[in-house]
Amino acid sequence: MQTLKQDILHNGRVEGNEIEMIRQELYADGPPDRKNIDILIEMHKNVERVTPAFEQFFYQALKDHLLAHGVSAAATAWLRNSVLASGRPDERQKKFLRELRGEAKQASPEFQALCKEYLGS
Repeated sequence: MQTLKQDILHNGRVEGNEIEMIRQELYADGPPDRKNIDILIEMHKNVERVTPAFEQFFYQALKDHLLAHGVSAAATAWLRNSVLASGRPDERQKKFLRELRGEAKQASPEFQALCKEYLGS
């Protein structure tokens, strides 16, 4: 995944075939693990141009990771510090939070508080 990240950051954008390569790496052993999700976040933050396809893939991979591993207090802190670090979520991040909240079978009180803070409900 590191090599793929370096190639993508050198190129400046993530396009169709690269998304499929990332997908194969991330999901090779099941839902994405934290190490690979952190690499994906770094790619997302540092590419010059985020395509709509990569944006959709990115948030789906985050959701898959969190739903598989649980939306615990620790996962909520990680989410706040990595994905929502800017402090003010944009519309896509709000959509992601609404979807995650709706799909999570269990979510920590910390995640519920984060949703209330960022979504107002």
